[in-house]
Amino acid sequence: MSEIVKEFNDYRSKMNDKILADNNKIIKRIFNLDTNAFQAGALDVKTKELLGLVASTVLRCDDCIRYHLESCYKEGLTKEEVVETLSIATLIGGTIVIPHLRRAYEFWDALEAQR
Repeated sequence: MSEIVKEFNDYRSKMNDKILADNNKIIKRIFNLDTNAFQAGALDVKTKELLGLVASTVLRCDDCIRYHLESCYKEGLTKEEVVETLSIATLIGGTIVIPHLRRAYEFWDALEAQR
């Protein structure tokens, strides 16, 4: 596994475990809602992940961008599909999202290097 991907996943897992160990009902419900929202429904999982990627990019959340990129990768989306999605996010978000676009490309390349 690429180092950038491993570091992200290790940190995310460690901190999620720590947060959930506090047994806060509201936080647990938010985590559960987030998990369930991205399950297949009227929209398939791929579409939902692409929507999550756009929203995360426009909101400029690198952790969320990485999470959705990895989910897109695991769902079998192509680089072309992801790049087109990121282009829409950049159009909507404006030039301020370009630094996040750079990091998204770097993370996607790391995901692809795992093959």
